[in-house]
Amino acid sequence: MLFYRPNYLMMTAGPTTVSGNTLHARSKVFGNPDLDPDFLSYYKFVCHRLRNFIGSDHSKILIMSGEGMLGLDSACASLTEKGDRVLVISNGFFGEGFKELIEPYGGEVTVFESSWKKSIDLESLKDFLEKDSDFKYATVIHCDTPSGLLNDIGPVCQLLKSKGILTVVDTVAALGGVDFRMDEWNIDIMLSASQKVFSAAPGLTIVAVSNDAWYAMENRTTPIPSFYCNLLHWKNIEEKKSFPYTMPASDIISLGTAIDNLLSETLFRVFDRHEEMRDLCIERLKDLGCSLYLESNFSPTVTAFYPPEGIRVEDLLVHLRTKYNILLSGSYGPLAGKVIRIGHMGENAREDRVRFTLDCLEKAIIDLK
Repeated sequence: MLFYRPNYLMMTAGPTTVSGNTLHARSKVFGNPDLDPDFLSYYKFVCHRLRNFIGSDHSKILIMSGEGMLGLDSACASLTEKGDRVLVISNGFFGEGFKELIEPYGGEVTVFESSWKKSIDLESLKDFLEKDSDFKYATVIHCDTPSGLLNDIGPVCQLLKSKGILTVVDTVAALGGVDFRMDEWNIDIMLSASQKVFSAAPGLTIVAVSNDAWYAMENRTTPIPSFYCNLLHWKNIEEKKSFPYTMPASDIISLGTAIDNLLSETLFRVFDRHEEMRDLCIERLKDLGCSLYLESNFSPTVTAFYPPEGIRVEDLLVHLRTKYNILLSGSYGPLAGKVIRIGHMGENAREDRVRFTLDCLEKAIIDLK
């Protein structure tokens, strides 16, 4: 029989290392999530605990069965009708990628492009919206993981909402490790996932929906063209005492433990820990002769860098894994084959792991020179 047992330290930009107690929680006995009212109560409890990270007293929080991309697809499916104008704010690979999620549902996409090396240019966006603000909703990326960029989304979303534009924010690679204020920043749909900062197994999407977003979905002129991606099926699950489909009980129990792990620290300490690991990475990478991809707005959860001159990205990644048992990430799109990414989020944002990874990186660079 073939067993899959990876023996490397996974310091990637997600999924992240899962702690022992989170893994153990996933193996616990569970009942029937379709019929057991205690499971619904536990589900509601886990959703309530997520409010600590989301910064909202008013939105409805959901946990859906599917990797984080399910949340992005569900937001676009649930909001978009044929002919709707949608603004895609793009300053990175995933920002640009929202276009491919909107157009299949008939949305007419306009892309506002900004530099990939720093946060969204707010003044340019203001000028753009003065000329054209007739959009149903806009999509914004909080942390664009292929570049390690953290956008300053608060002023961006507040500006969009002041123009009557709904806001959809992908914070998959930031939520939990970075301050997030859904209500204060006027965000309408927040999208995250289990496998990044929360350090649980891949397979769960975390969504928060504002009253304005529910209103837009309920007042469509055409039905939402999906069952699995229809957020309206989730609006009244407590009243109905049932889910749209059978929930992955083991994954949700495990996520509950992962959330407890983060909340065992104060949130300020969690945020500080991520910032400290980012700063440690940046300082050490410079010492190793690696240059950083970004100009500013470095995410506390992931850092992208160029290897020293003369060393190929693929060679360094393979050498780190085969000789030192360290798995790092390459990148996507225009950055594929050019930069390497260290994920320092969730359970990986620990000084011993980050220092060990950087020590092995130094040895690998010396080996390949």
